Amino acid sequence: MSEAVDPGWAEFGRQLRFHRRRAGLTQLQLGRRVGYHHSFISRLESGLREPPFDLVSRLDAVLETGGQLATAIASPRQSLCVPGRFLTAPTLFSPIPGADAPGTEVPLTAQQWPARLPAEGLACPLHGTVGCATPDRSSVTDLLNGLTKPYDRAGEVVGAEVELLHGLTAVLACLIREAFTQVTDACVTTVERLLRGVARWAEAVNSTGRLPYGQLRLAAQYAQVSGRLRMERGQSGVAMAWFGHGLRWADAAQDAEARATLLSDMCTLVRLDGDAASMLVYAEAIGAVDAKRRWMATLADLYQARAYALSHDSDACRRHVSMARRRFARLDDRDRLEAPWLSGAEGVLRLESAIGGALRDLAVMTDDRAVARRAIEATARSYALLPPMMHTTRLLLTLRLADSWACAGDPLAAVALAQPVLKEAVCARELMITAELRGLHSRLAGRWGDLPEVREYRERLRSVSE
Repeated sequence: MSEAVDPGWAEFGRQLRFHRRRAGLTQLQLGRRVGYHHSFISRLESGLREPPFDLVSRLDAVLETGGQLATAIASPRQSLCVPGRFLTAPTLFSPIPGADAPGTEVPLTAQQWPARLPAEGLACPLHGTVGCATPDRSSVTDLLNGLTKPYDRAGEVVGAEVELLHGLTAVLACLIREAFTQVTDACVTTVERLLRGVARWAEAVNSTGRLPYGQLRLAAQYAQVSGRLRMERGQSGVAMAWFGHGLRWADAAQDAEARATLLSDMCTLVRLDGDAASMLVYAEAIGAVDAKRRWMATLADLYQARAYALSHDSDACRRHVSMARRRFARLDDRDRLEAPWLSGAEGVLRLESAIGGALRDLAVMTDDRAVARRAIEATARSYALLPPMMHTTRLLLTLRLADSWACAGDPLAAVALAQPVLKEAVCARELMITAELRGLHSRLAGRWGDLPEVREYRERLRSVSE
């Protein structure tokens, strides 16, 4: 029985064949360059397979098409989405949090402007990791301020669509870098004003019958950052609302990478609420996004390990920690391209931090000091790799390391680590830091409240809290 040819994929296949032949490559040669078997390239050219977007970006780069293959996917005539399946969903453009004050302009961040995308892990919403140039900072200002104001028709911005998408991605990269130092009211306000503008833009484009592919992917990126900023401030309700919107937009644009990372943030949020069952559901969903992507499987294992720790399942927690380490060691170029934050020193930092958190949680639940010592080792490895500008993460890991020492039966080491950062931790607005401090205080006061060093710690904590 012959395979069915999808009309949209067939058009993409014709363009792929044209560019491949123009480059003088055979299907075998092209397949080797992008890491796929030549038979899959053949099926793509025949319109028999849906082209994964991460592969499309690599094909554009190898064939030097200037992003034409990615643009073909975003074209309404060749949309890979079933017509109306997502764009008519009643929740896709449902009311979103917040409202813009009339007449307020959006300030451009003072952070260093990226010359090309990807930047801070953000790829181009249209062309992926091809390496798109960003517009000059000065040329983006008027477009940004116009974007955040209501308008009646998509034509007001579509003429500069690609430039605006690149500019908005560059702005978000700068805001992420700014948040590394400190999450300010201005940073949160700017991200969310731009997000609401992008959502209005996507809805306006959709009303003309075009698929707002790039706008939806960009909206998902902004929603994820907005949710993280709200989560850090302890505003879990608004954070979950943003994550939910981001997940719907990522699904509509068939953005598997965004779906996996949004689910991972939802894992973190429900963990802070102590909901191990929901965390396990979201963690398993990460692994179900695409079983062939090792970085997604690694994330799924890390979050499942922590969920099982919270539910007192030692064997399952340890099993998923081991699986996460094995999968992390086997990440390939495709994984590193899609999830650059899981490569190099940053990748090790994230891996060990997550494992340290899971093992510390398990030690709390089981009172197993051997597990606590393993948590100390993992957290210390993560801490040693922290870059100087990540002040918030440094504070969080300091408190986690202190708590791990308390779980290991050494309250004096815990106090020595925590004392110098107590004032900063008490003044911090981030929910995760507050949770770490609360857990540490519970362990010290509950077990060693009579020790002079712990009494001194408690007195200092009380004084800086007043």
